[in-house]
Amino acid sequence: MTSISEDTLNARQQPDDTNSVSGAARIGMGLVEFIVTIAVMTASVALAIDSMLPALSSIGQSFDVTNANDAQLVIGIFFLGFGFSQIFFGSLSDAFGRRVVLLGGLAFFTISSFAASQATSFEALLVLRFIQGIGAAAVRITTMAIVRDCFGGREMARVMSYVMIVFMIVPIVAPSLGQVVIVYADWHWIFILIGVIGLVLFFLALTRMSESLPAKERLPLSFGAILSGFRTVLTNRITCGYMIGLTLFTAVICAYIVSVQQVFGEIYGLADWLPIAFAGTAGGIAVANFANGFFVRSFGMRRISHAALILFTLLAAAGYALSLAGTPAFVVSYVMFSVLLMFFAVIATNFTAISLEPMGHLAGTATAITGFISTTAGALIGSAVGQLFNGTLQPLFGGFALFGLLTIAATLWAEKGKLFTHPGDQIAGPDHGGGHM
Repeated sequence: MTSISEDTLNARQQPDDTNSVSGAARIGMGLVEFIVTIAVMTASVALAIDSMLPALSSIGQSFDVTNANDAQLVIGIFFLGFGFSQIFFGSLSDAFGRRVVLLGGLAFFTISSFAASQATSFEALLVLRFIQGIGAAAVRITTMAIVRDCFGGREMARVMSYVMIVFMIVPIVAPSLGQVVIVYADWHWIFILIGVIGLVLFFLALTRMSESLPAKERLPLSFGAILSGFRTVLTNRITCGYMIGLTLFTAVICAYIVSVQQVFGEIYGLADWLPIAFAGTAGGIAVANFANGFFVRSFGMRRISHAALILFTLLAAAGYALSLAGTPAFVVSYVMFSVLLMFFAVIATNFTAISLEPMGHLAGTATAITGFISTTAGALIGSAVGQLFNGTLQPLFGGFALFGLLTIAATLWAEKGKLFTHPGDQIAGPDHGGGHM
């Protein structure tokens, strides 16, 4: 098979950015229904992760897992499946259309959820979680592609802002939902609940969503195009450098998520408060994202994200120093983690945008490739940090500080030794005048 030429990619019709209602009508929906549907489908990924947090210790006990750290794999293996499979679904949906890939992903997600509720061994549960992650990746990639198909320019940004408002609710409420299930039933019912939600979404997509990618705009399935995309991404200094940073900060969020239940339960004896505390940190991430959107036009992506990166590294190093002297008071640790995750949100959001700046017409392919590399490698690295949990905060704070230092080094390499500025800044203002945002 041959690679796809730039002319072929550029020939694809770009959606009009003047009418939100007509964009949503492209798949047979009104605007509000479109936004809610896309947001809920996207949020199913977060639900499958965050609702499991209160159940990790129960799952470990149910299967007589001897090493408490191994229960973290219920989260880590999902991340791995989610990251590993992203590279395939962009090309599949370009070749066969969004709807068939979305329905297939929802079917995988739903069936694996119901099957996980009946798992008879820990190993079987992990295999099913990996499959569930694959289904979630298909949902994530195709829903974002549908938005790109239906909207362009400012209207796409506007619709995605509304989608994210709905999406942000899920990480806040999902642990509480899991906690309620654990109180009144057992962990099996969390998977049943996720499966029911997946089933509802499947029938919603089947009955309410039309195909958003016309046959004439589809691209031939080409392994050559994927290999060419890898070569382009890995040989571009900016894209590759910031992708390394994204990988390390995926490791940050993965390490936190797989460890947070043990931090609250084993170190501080506050397992019952995990849902409320997690909601607070998730709320902080939402605030940081909104603040970033407000200030980025004035200060630029590089100034904001580089400053956040340095502050993140210094704060993580301070946390590591405190943890070496003993276990910090809960309020100190909680505030530090909350602020660190706010910095994480700012760094990840801006690094994603900066990494795609040089890609031009290959933005879709580059998104799939950077997502594949950063999520898969980040999940492996973050899970490894989780496995180092030893009843103290040292592995988590130490890992954060190390990831921050390595990301600073990768950013310096990408920017040829300079932080906060970019060669184009002197001509067009911060980060090219914000034109890529």
